[in-house]
Amino acid sequence: MSQLGLAARKATLQMLHAVLMEKRMLAQIEPYDGLEPDDIARAKRLCAEVLRHLGRADALIDRYIERNPPLAVRNVLRLGVVELLIDGSSAHGVVNSLVTVAKRSARTTRAKGLINAVLRSIAEEGPEIWPDLPPQRMPTWMRKPLVKSFGAEAVLAIEAAHQAGAKLDLTEKIADSVDLPNAERLPTGSLRMPMAQITALPGYDTGDWWVQNAAAALPARLLGDVAGLRVLDLCAAPGGKTMQLAAAGAHVTALDISEARLVRVQENLDRTGLSAKLVCADVLDWQAEPFDAVLLDAPCSATGTIRRHPDLPFVKTAEDAERLTRLQAQMIDAALGVLKPGGRMVFCTCSLLANEGENQVKAALKRHEDVTVVDIDPVDFGGTSDWKSPEGGLRLRPDFWGPEGGLDGFYMAALQKR
Repeated sequence: MSQLGLAARKATLQMLHAVLMEKRMLAQIEPYDGLEPDDIARAKRLCAEVLRHLGRADALIDRYIERNPPLAVRNVLRLGVVELLIDGSSAHGVVNSLVTVAKRSARTTRAKGLINAVLRSIAEEGPEIWPDLPPQRMPTWMRKPLVKSFGAEAVLAIEAAHQAGAKLDLTEKIADSVDLPNAERLPTGSLRMPMAQITALPGYDTGDWWVQNAAAALPARLLGDVAGLRVLDLCAAPGGKTMQLAAAGAHVTALDISEARLVRVQENLDRTGLSAKLVCADVLDWQAEPFDAVLLDAPCSATGTIRRHPDLPFVKTAEDAERLTRLQAQMIDAALGVLKPGGRMVFCTCSLLANEGENQVKAALKRHEDVTVVDIDPVDFGGTSDWKSPEGGLRLRPDFWGPEGGLDGFYMAALQKR
């Protein structure tokens, strides 16, 4: 049992505490003092897997305990379940290491005997029980409106997709130009492959591609042929859509409210050899000459990205979604205000909630009599007819393309200004 193994497990437990008790996203947590890069990566992966399977792990743990233990103890047990039943790690090594970690913390040392006994029982009996346990459920504030929108059976399929996680999707700078080992081409044109160290992949240094979920790669395409057009990309960071538009020949202005996030956009542009004008501003206050086309990927609850961000349901709240819904409406109005007559605007969010998608477009049409929804056939973009929503937008769900690895939940609609 290495000290590094103990350190990685300790870091995993610190991350779990930060997410579940302090309501912090994993990307904001850095308890990495003295850890090697491999152990940091392992701790992040383990924490994500625990959150992805937390409900199942608790259902299994509760079979072996009489009273609910403190959160710190339960987190040790949760980690043990994931290592034993998801990773398939050696029972002896996992149990001994986690008991040692428990001994060294004041919050868990008194429970070391319980941890040892429960994990040994789970190592022996868990593999038979585990497959029949239900997947992690979304919180009620997310789940209830999704059942209303899609039905209970579809929501179960969405939750199963969340549990399965996501693969790595890439967008090429030049279509059909990249050949990567283990990569497959999706019907929408994106490349998909197993998760890997991104910077080590062929073509990264030369900027031949960038990471972008297949669903997120579609909104820019709904603008149509943008070659030679002045196009505004609002809320542009980290720059995937900016690069798509620039690669398609548009004269892109990329606007974001965060200077730090725009630095990342510039780094991505530099790596790919593409160019855009970067503007740090609040879209609600910014004025400019009208653009030929506008892309608004608005801030949202990100409920469509739980496959890749399993910490999100434990941190975000219904109040967050309500606040963002109000902001989205303001942003749509501002975006239409800088769109030329005859121009096209695409509104999109990585949300599963109708209030951040379909209902936003319906409300915008009532506020703007000079705006109509462009009829988009998802089949033309590599999708299927069930992607189309009644008001004319596209609704993508994590359970779509399940055998191929799923999709992020996304909503998008193209609006035409008369």
